Amino acid sequence: MLVLSRKKNESIIINDHITVTVVEIRGDKVRLGIDAPKDVTVHRREVYEAIQNQSKLHEESIPSASPEPGLS
Repeated sequence: MLVLSRKKNESIIINDHITVTVVEIRGDKVRLGIDAPKDVTVHRREVYEAIQNQSKLHEESIPSASPEPGLS
């Protein structure tokens, strides 16, 4: 993991197309602004994990399309 120190209004650039800027620092909370192309999804970790869990549950609820025995 790369660990960087940034102050308010300072940024980091990821892969030439994503800019993460420290917008505000208040106590133990940091607000970040993320500027990314429309085709790049950006989620907080807990939202991302919820989406992944929902997707996994959905996939598990769909019966697999396996051939019937004896029909190969």
